[in-house]
Order: sequence, then structure tokens, then C-alpha cells
Amino acid sequence: MMRYLILSSFFLLSFTFANSQDITTGEYLPMTYTSNETTLNYRILYPEGFDETKKYPLVLFLHGRGESGDDNVKQLVHGSQLFIDNMEKYPAIVLFPQCPVTDYWANIDRKETKNGLQFKFYSDREPNPSLAAVIALTNDFLEKPFIDVDRLYVTGLSMGGMGTWELLGRMPEKIAAAAPICGGGSKDLTPKMINVPIWAFHGVKDDVVPARYSIMMVEGVQKAGGKAKITLYPNANHNSWDPTFNDPKYLTWLFKHKRN
Repeated sequence: MMRYLILSSFFLLSFTFANSQDITTGEYLPMTYTSNETTLNYRILYPEGFDETKKYPLVLFLHGRGESGDDNVKQLVHGSQLFIDNMEKYPAIVLFPQCPVTDYWANIDRKETKNGLQFKFYSDREPNPSLAAVIALTNDFLEKPFIDVDRLYVTGLSMGGMGTWELLGRMPEKIAAAAPICGGGSKDLTPKMINVPIWAFHGVKDDVVPARYSIMMVEGVQKAGGKAKITLYPNANHNSWDPTFNDPKYLTWLFKHKRN
């Protein structure tokens, strides 16, 4: 049964879809994916009643720094249950990759100052190995006949919010909508994002990743003529994902979009 199968190659994985009855649905299955000598742990959720003759949206969720590791479990701490609970309303294929502690989703430098953490985001570097593997994994899934290529949704929190912004700069032509939570990115990339609907979320009291980083990105996209908006939670600290996940409009907004 696929439920217990961990594979080192997506090429091998492609052979497991001959019979959709063999796929365990309603829970996150552990998988591995190898690209350019980088091995990426990830979990995948198939909707109940998965049928490979139908087409489903693809959701990519990037976790925060605290969920990094190699156990292929911790990345499910925040947000994973939300997609299970709403799978009947929003049937989709959901990917939760895990970044190792030796890597980072986004290309950044971090520095601690008396005013808190300061971040420098880069727009002129190759993606970090784990994000490059995520891009390759996503592209492989977009080639699957059961994926609706016009409905790729990217979201994530903290480090994953930063990764979401970076993916918006690296593959905007493939993303139908994106929702970065308490993240930030390189403003230099914002002109590339103007055709993607973006809804950012951040806590005003965030003392880990200050809200100005999300505000800067949203303003950059808007000034370039794009479709970005932001919700600022006045009483939230870094855990702005909690009110975001409790807002039913979060998923409604994501799933209503199709790529132009």
C-alpha cells in the first residue's frame, strides 16, 4: 500500500497512480523526493474519493523555521488539519515539504539587533537547495494528469511566508494565488508578481518578523500595478497564522482563483 511507501525518486512515484483505489486518502502520506542530489521530505494529502481521471487544485504549504528537521512530521504542526477539515468543500492535492535545519526556504541574511531581528532578502541568487527541490517537485506534480495546472496555490508562514514571496518571484506564471503569512521578501522581485492575486497576513505586534516586511512587499506589488492586499491583526504577535487559519475567507479566497 502506498500509505507505507517512501520513495527516493519522483520518477518511481509516477508508477503508483495506475489504480486510484491503492491511494490512501484523508491523511498526510510520508514521501521523499530527490532533485540535484538534494533529498526533500514531504507529506502529501489526497482528497477522499481521489480519482485520477479528475483534475484537482494543487496546494503548496511552506512551514516556518520551528518546524524544520528531518523527521517528516513537524511540518504538519501548523495548518495541515485545516485542509483535512475542509477537504469536502475544497478537494485538492496538498503538499507539505520539510526544510532541513541546515537550509532555509528563502535567500536571506538574518541579524540580531537591539531592535530585534533584521532581514536582508536577495533577488540575484540561485534558490537555496531545499527551495530548488520544492520548485522541481511542484513542476513534476503540475505535469500529472490529475492536477489542474491553472489552480496552483502557494501559502506558508514565517520562513514559509518568505519562501512564498520568493516563489512568487521565481515562478509567478504558474501560481494562481498566494497567501504569505508573517513573511517578507525582496522588493526587487515585486514587479514579477503583478499578475498573481496575493493576500498577505501579519501581526502588528510581531517581534520576530516585523510587519513592515509584508507591508513593503504588498506596497511594492501595488505600485507595480499588481493585485496584492494585506490583513494586519492589531493584537497578534508572530502567531498571525492562528487568526488567519480561523478566517474562513482564507481558503475561500485561495480556491476561488484560476490562473489567467
